[in-house]
Amino acid sequence: MTRTPQFLLAALAASLSIAACGSSSSSSSSTAALAPAGSTSAAGAPGGAVVKSAPDGALGETVLVDSSGMTLYSLSGEANGRFICTSSACLAAWRPLRAPAATVSGSVPSLGTVRRPDGTEQVTYKGMPLYTFTADRSPGEAKGQGIKDVGTWSVVAVGGGTAGTAAGSGTATSAGKYSY
Repeated sequence: MTRTPQFLLAALAASLSIAACGSSSSSSSSTAALAPAGSTSAAGAPGGAVVKSAPDGALGETVLVDSSGMTLYSLSGEANGRFICTSSACLAAWRPLRAPAATVSGSVPSLGTVRRPDGTEQVTYKGMPLYTFTADRSPGEAKGQGIKDVGTWSVVAVGGGTAGTAAGSGTATSAGKYSY
């Protein structure tokens, strides 16, 4: 039996991440296709998602993080039930912070949930759906800051704004693909 070399799997994963991130269609695909197994959810929080704030030295602001301390992002153009990040490629790189309705908790006011096109509930802050970025490997990283594709991905700062661009943060190529 031949084993698939690990570099082929890594190349496949990179190809999926570089694929277009999102669509404006509202097709009704199955939950399994739109909700990757690694979706961020209520890790360590019984029955819901926890959102808190933490200082980010590189950005010089207090930002929102999940229960594991991972930076939370929003996508420009997404608010009040409008979703752009719906393709499997986008959801593979940007994982929705999911929680059952009315089970969001934390030290941050203005949290809520919104129903995604696939029927799952996603945590929002002041109406903005929240995501984690798969390239952030450790708490406090913000590698997704400023990445542009179908919109601009921004770290969510406490107060509802988006954080400023940090040196060395993600940038966009002219083709609108990620430059990890």
